[in-house]
Amino acid sequence: MPHPKRKISKTRRDKRRTHQNAAVPTLSTCANTGEIHVRHRAYQVDGNLYYRGKIVIPGAVTVE
Repeated sequence: MPHPKRKISKTRRDKRRTHQNAAVPTLSTCANTGEIHVRHRAYQVDGNLYYRGKIVIPGAVTVE
């Protein structure tokens, strides 16, 4: 495997990495409950666990 001829400076390395940033998660509003939640994730409203607008587990407690 080829190796670099010279060390890449910290400044040059950091300039390259400036475009790598965290993406903002996509949020949706549930049509049934009106709750804003992260897409493709279960969410809790009034003690019920919902996914895709349907109750998955009534009276659930989520642990995060």
